[in-house]
Amino acid sequence: MENEPDHENVEQSLCAKTTEEELNKSFNLEASLSKFSYIDLDKELEFKNDLIDDKEFDIPQVDTPPTLESILNETDDEEESFVLEDPTLLNIDTIDSHSYDTSSVASSDSGDRTNLKRKKKLPDSFSLHGSVMRHSLLKGISAQIVSAADKVDAGLPTAIAVSSLIAVGTSHGLALIFGKDQNQALRLCLGNTSVGGQYGAISALSINNDCSRLLCGFAKGQITMWDLASGKLLRSITDAHPPGTAILHIKFTDDPTLAICNDSGGSVFELTFKRVMGVRTCESRCLFSGSKGEVCCIEPLHSKPELKDHPITQFSLLAMASLTKILVIGLKPSLKVWMTFPYGRMDPSSVPLLAWHFVAVHNYVNPMLAFCRGDVVHFLLVKRDESGAIHVTKQKHLHLYYDLINFTWINSRTVVLLDSVEKLHVIDRQTQEELETVEISEVQLVYNSSHFKSLATGGNVSQALALVGEKACYQSISSYGGQIFYLGTKSVYVMMLRSWRERVDHLLKQDCLTEALALAWSFHEGKAKAVVGLSGDASKRKAVVADRMVEILFHYADRALKKCPDQGKIQVMEQHFQDTVPVIVDYCLLLERKDLLFSQMYDKLSENSVAKGVFLECLEPYILSDKLVGMTPQVMKDLIVHFQDKKLMENVEALIVHMDITSLDIQQVVLMCWENRLYDAMIYVYNRGMNEFISPMEKLFRVISPPLSAGRTLTDEQVVMGNKLLVYISCCLAGRAYPLGDIPEDLVPLVKNQVFEFLIRLHSAEASPEEEIYPYVRTLLHFDTREFLNVLALTFEDFKNDKQAVEYQQRIVDILLKVMVENSDFTPSQVGCLFTFLARQLAKPDNTLFVNRTLFDQVLEFLCSPDDDSRHSERQQVLLELLQAGGIVQFEESRLIRMAEKAEFYQICEFMYEREHQYDKIIDCYLRDPLREEEVFNYIHNILSIPGHSAEEKQSVWQKAMDHIEELVSLKPCKAAELVATHFSEQIEIVIKKLQNQVLLFKFLRSLLDPREGIHVNQESLQMPPSVTEQFIELLCQFDPNQVIETLQVLECYRLEETIQITQKYQLHEVTAYLLEKKGDIHGAFLIMLKRLQSKLQEITHQDEKAKEDLSLKDVEDTMVETIALCQRNSHNLNQQQREALWFPLLEAMMAPQKLSGSAAPHLHPEGSSLRKRKTWRNPGTHSGNVGYL
Repeated sequence: MENEPDHENVEQSLCAKTTEEELNKSFNLEASLSKFSYIDLDKELEFKNDLIDDKEFDIPQVDTPPTLESILNETDDEEESFVLEDPTLLNIDTIDSHSYDTSSVASSDSGDRTNLKRKKKLPDSFSLHGSVMRHSLLKGISAQIVSAADKVDAGLPTAIAVSSLIAVGTSHGLALIFGKDQNQALRLCLGNTSVGGQYGAISALSINNDCSRLLCGFAKGQITMWDLASGKLLRSITDAHPPGTAILHIKFTDDPTLAICNDSGGSVFELTFKRVMGVRTCESRCLFSGSKGEVCCIEPLHSKPELKDHPITQFSLLAMASLTKILVIGLKPSLKVWMTFPYGRMDPSSVPLLAWHFVAVHNYVNPMLAFCRGDVVHFLLVKRDESGAIHVTKQKHLHLYYDLINFTWINSRTVVLLDSVEKLHVIDRQTQEELETVEISEVQLVYNSSHFKSLATGGNVSQALALVGEKACYQSISSYGGQIFYLGTKSVYVMMLRSWRERVDHLLKQDCLTEALALAWSFHEGKAKAVVGLSGDASKRKAVVADRMVEILFHYADRALKKCPDQGKIQVMEQHFQDTVPVIVDYCLLLERKDLLFSQMYDKLSENSVAKGVFLECLEPYILSDKLVGMTPQVMKDLIVHFQDKKLMENVEALIVHMDITSLDIQQVVLMCWENRLYDAMIYVYNRGMNEFISPMEKLFRVISPPLSAGRTLTDEQVVMGNKLLVYISCCLAGRAYPLGDIPEDLVPLVKNQVFEFLIRLHSAEASPEEEIYPYVRTLLHFDTREFLNVLALTFEDFKNDKQAVEYQQRIVDILLKVMVENSDFTPSQVGCLFTFLARQLAKPDNTLFVNRTLFDQVLEFLCSPDDDSRHSERQQVLLELLQAGGIVQFEESRLIRMAEKAEFYQICEFMYEREHQYDKIIDCYLRDPLREEEVFNYIHNILSIPGHSAEEKQSVWQKAMDHIEELVSLKPCKAAELVATHFSEQIEIVIKKLQNQVLLFKFLRSLLDPREGIHVNQESLQMPPSVTEQFIELLCQFDPNQVIETLQVLECYRLEETIQITQKYQLHEVTAYLLEKKGDIHGAFLIMLKRLQSKLQEITHQDEKAKEDLSLKDVEDTMVETIALCQRNSHNLNQQQREALWFPLLEAMMAPQKLSGSAAPHLHPEGSSLRKRKTWRNPGTHSGNVGYL
């Protein structure tokens, strides 16, 4: 590598003087935004959404950066150990685990990229974003390219470069320079075909920043520099790089004296242009040798004139893409490697791509490098940190479902990608959303494959580079000033972003009005992507877009009316307008143009009755959600009439209570509401339209009062009216509007007073002579006493403790007492509700009410009336509620208990005894109450087990339970036994002595001892003597002898001798035999069973024929089976002599009937005889020899 020129040391010393203040000043966003107008919109959108705020992947800084020589000496598969402290952090294979979730249509979740390629085609985004790009054929340039090929043998186009001029290189070595004006005139034709024959085709072009110089690279390796003003050849360079390799890339840097070239050998060279003593020279320096890995793409960082003072520009950054890695180096102030990044696994035929652009991130403008190879695009943000070093952070990457051959920034937010099937994809970078796809196969794009294969010099390139060159089109695509130029074999096309207005109009031309409105609204709300042509602050932008939307809406309305089907069913017309009219309504309301909606739009749509109806129906959801207020009177009237005509009265009511109806004919609306039973709407109209709160109550009272006064049952409709009346009164007294909202604060006191005064009127306005006093209070009490009193209770809670409020409360209470106590029309439950209400009010700490105590005594007498058994449960419940509400303080307790006992109000007695802790007396209450008697067991258990009761209280409860033990056992034996076993297991014998009734004792012991009865008690914990169990067995023998054996099998605590005596006493032979066998006296048990069998056989053989037919042999067979089972169970434990003592007598007994004389023998049924033989000889318990012997 050549030594660096001396002038670079000077630059380095100058750069070192840059202060931190200057750095911050350069980075300051506000200054940047005001200065760099060309990216105003991009930055504003980025800051508004703060879209790059994901977790960044920092690439750690390198303490000692490698030299280019060390990179050249690496093998491609070595670790890039100098790049990262954690080399795996940015490895392609693992980076997917750090990728960002996104809902973008262009990205996908991380994973195998071969799977991503197989994904189905993404949905077309045309309807969402419209046509984002405008593509045009440059007809003038295209025609002249074709003409030059024909007339002057210029050859086919091979490369393009664009600045303020357009340069096109040809296969015969000519550079055609065109103007960018409308004429697209050919300005210069540089070179000639003879030189082209010597140098080969132009393989690369580059124009410097001020468009004064053009560099041409040739397929055979030469480089020429031209003056674009005069067309003069300034330099012809033949020794800048090794011979025999084509120039793949030639690039000016921002320094006009410095350029970079990349040849087909994969090497990169720095070209320094100098002029000494009038002589132009070029010095070449190798930056990267292709001997260890070919570079096939280079991209220097270019900055606009507005960014020339940016701190990053002093480094003259250059990005290079080899076949295995990305490198970012600084050419100034001295050569330095700032970053390397390995690709990881990828398709070897995919094309490495690089592209720089300045973007605004986190309030600073910095360059961002996009690089990709295949179907993943990575974004690196390059910043200068406080120490003056370059710092690189990785932004979220973009997964695609196609392979890329070109990547172009069109602005800082929007990128244009070209895939391997020549389809353009316009992508919003932050959201990664695909905005549009465009087929450009018609361009017939020029590919640079021949130069990558270096065919002009004999094809001396590596296979890897040649494979990449199959898809290379680096020199065919050039971008400048937001425009992208595509070079075809016979044409040049230009692509650019459409302005917002153009995008909307494009949709309109295709008759996509709904989509045009949606797109315009996205511009209005600042949510659109790739926006061009909107400037100014947000309000100004919104105003511009809104004006255009209004124009579209008028056009939309005209088209909807014009395209309405003239013939066919009414449903077809309705469907047409249901598809179109809501769009007009929605956008007018979104734009807050009610003036437009209710004047011009409504007038226009009213020309068609169907359209008018649909329009009115569209307003309903907005009205119900309170998003539409201030309709014109005519629209309101038409709206109500429309729904009324369609018999949708519920909808009418819902609408009225959300509308400002002050401008309507109130009386007409009230009449309509009353006739159609729209009571909520009627009340609302009275309240809001006339500030009248009493009239709706009068109308409702007139309907429900007469039937209630006459004692008739109300109809369903009248019940609905009564309920609404109660709710309305409650709302008025609470300061709330009915059916929703609030009464204006200045009206609340007035409304409360008016409603109270109305309720307590002595007579109604049109009272008859027979009307009782206080008709309104009386009606509400008859309708629903409890709810009316609840309304009053809530109202009393809201009353402030002033003199007027206290007077109102006392007055209403006096009226309630007068109406209910002095009248026999009310049920005990209703009267009880009143006194419960009063008790609650009187129990309040700040109570000011006075109620005569004798009234409570009268109520007590009324509720406990012994001569009236009707409504017993209701009376008791009412009195209980009264006591629980605090009314107990109004009574003398001993008298209360006496009256409750007399009336058999056992729950009242329990309530009183509970207060006195007389728990034992509560047991009597339960036992006397047939509805709750079985709850006594739980009550006793709770008293005895729950902490908080004294030992004396528990003892009194237990003693009371003992006194009533026979009642408890009779009520539920299991529960009684469980109670005794749980709490007093040591007193079981005492309980037994108290149970004189033998049947009850039997039930008690059975529940206690027989585990099959299901009481949850550990039998071992009972510690009962065997005599108790034996007493139970004796009772079992008396009352349920058939269950004795089964019960003995589950019982444990009994003595065999005593139990045998009991069973013998009751002559239960099978039970005795079972016990003897259990004792071990097998022979004794056998003798009992044998004797029983012989007795059965003797009975059956002495009966006459008729009796034998009636008597089944089942009894004999059962006895025989039990005896055989006894022998079988025990034979294996006996010797031969003992077995014979069992089986021979059994055989003898069974054969005895056969020995009888002929008169008796035939009586046995032949089947019975064979059965006996079969049963006798079957003996699984004996050995085979014994069977033969027997």
